[in-house]
Amino acid sequence: MTETGRLETFSDGVFAIAITLLVLGIGVPEPDEPLLAALVDQWPAFVAYVVSFLTIGIMWVNHHQLFLLIGRSNMTFALIHVVFLMFVAFLPFPTDVMAERLGSGVDEVAAMLLFGGTTVAIAVMYNVIWLYAAGGGGRLLRSGIDEEIRRAGARGYQYGPIGYLLITLLAFVNPLISLAGFAAYAIYWALPVSGPQTRSEG
Repeated sequence: MTETGRLETFSDGVFAIAITLLVLGIGVPEPDEPLLAALVDQWPAFVAYVVSFLTIGIMWVNHHQLFLLIGRSNMTFALIHVVFLMFVAFLPFPTDVMAERLGSGVDEVAAMLLFGGTTVAIAVMYNVIWLYAAGGGGRLLRSGIDEEIRRAGARGYQYGPIGYLLITLLAFVNPLISLAGFAAYAIYWALPVSGPQTRSEG
């Protein structure tokens, strides 16, 4: 068993890089282009940036909250975390694809499914992280964690994949509705919750 300091530092770095890469999907207008018109033409890129920034930002906040409960690590847990971070680092790519396709009329649904599928994968990995850390009698949890907090955390993480999946499937109705759903879901996770660990992002 080891402390989680290095794992948390590595995770913070991946989150920071992923959230920074999002801005690269917004192109700089050419010097001879009318600036306002060029910016308006890029509305999908700006919307995709905001939604993805909020999504990654809230995931980072909840990751921080998660490690208020997890105090130890081992090789298996570290490898699980590497897979989790792989999906986090991948998120800027479907964000760029989504920005290019929205409003184009070409494969808009497929672009939203790619983005949504990535968020579902991240949500699933939150569950895997929690289940492994809390399993075996709380093998990696900090000492003194209340049993009700453990149960509340397990319930909370279960809802993440379902929520992201349902929002992703809204793309078949309208990709913009799905995109609005992701924005609303990020805001939902950001709202303060009364009581310890009564709602968890996953």
